[in-house]
Amino acid sequence: MGTVTPIRPPRPRVLELFAGIGLARMGLEAAGFAVAWSNDVEPTKRAMYDAQFGDAGDHAFVLGDIGAIDADDLPGDLSLAWASSPCTDLSLAGGRTGLAGTQSGAFWHVVRLLRDMGDAMPGVVVLENVTGLATSHGGDDLSAAIRALNDLGYSVDVLAIDARRFVPQSRPRLFVVGTTDPPADADEPRSELRPDWLRWVFDDPSLRTHRAPLPTPPAPLTRGLGDLVEDVPPDDPRWWDDDRTAAFVDSLSSTQLARIDALRREPGATYRTAYRRTRRGIAVWEVRPDDVSGCLRTARGGSSKQAVVRLDADAVRVRWMTPREYARLMGAPDYDLGTVRPNQALFGFGDAVVVPAVRWLAEHYLMPLATGTMPAAATLRRPPVAAGQSRMSK
Repeated sequence: MGTVTPIRPPRPRVLELFAGIGLARMGLEAAGFAVAWSNDVEPTKRAMYDAQFGDAGDHAFVLGDIGAIDADDLPGDLSLAWASSPCTDLSLAGGRTGLAGTQSGAFWHVVRLLRDMGDAMPGVVVLENVTGLATSHGGDDLSAAIRALNDLGYSVDVLAIDARRFVPQSRPRLFVVGTTDPPADADEPRSELRPDWLRWVFDDPSLRTHRAPLPTPPAPLTRGLGDLVEDVPPDDPRWWDDDRTAAFVDSLSSTQLARIDALRREPGATYRTAYRRTRRGIAVWEVRPDDVSGCLRTARGGSSKQAVVRLDADAVRVRWMTPREYARLMGAPDYDLGTVRPNQALFGFGDAVVVPAVRWLAEHYLMPLATGTMPAAATLRRPPVAAGQSRMSK
């Protein structure tokens, strides 16, 4: 009698918008999803995406502006739509023009595509962005985004998750999760995932929301950067020369100098990261006090690259962070960098989402929603009412 091979159910299929270099895909597929169709407008990111994933069979990548894409271009049988829309107009480093901005306004094309899909619209949608979306225009931008999803038939949950819970990088992000089949609300309305500054979302009677019962994520890391730093020899030309290093040290405040002097007295080598800031019109460097990276960024929006500082009894050494260090801090240590130029890699990773954060969200929330294994609410908790009420004052 032959062996019977069990029939495995097909993996839920994903529409990946603003795909970047594919880190959301890595997290989703690690949780059991299958990304079927992807789009991004940046050719350099597409090149990195292709180097990492190659020809993955039943998958299509369309390079171009999302505004030129029609619902007829999309595949059917989709369970989830993921959209890491541009954050330039929402971040503190950007112009804070919000969802009306040229970059972040691309969100409205996500709404258009979902609407035009009609009955083929996926049952779950995720919008990932900076936490600045929650305060942009006094909360009106987030409220408008939620209401747009409500109009499509989605109930919405909003979570704040710092990637520092999974990697030694401070990187808080907002995850707006919409579903046409909302789960029963958590018994406890407050949690680490929904801090007090998000309470207004769930208190606004004009928004259709839910609060899924989720486990508490891992505690934020307090160390680990030094374990991910590349071992760059002292004579490597990537370390800054004496004059540039001296200028770096001279720019430090007395508090900063005391900090690095204390670290140099510790045994062995210690690593920290640093950003260049403008204080009172003067460019200065600031060194983080802990063994955790600051938020990795791109050069867009007025922010700067991050430097690595190596401190020991003999010397202070400074260099720019490497692409491999960016990959490790984004939870993608084995990402295929191929022949990618360093600045191209930094740009790709700086715009991305941390892989294990996506995986945690997918395993505990998105997959149960997509497969119908999360207890559903009997009815939507709050039906929509007339718009026009205040948001954050509630």
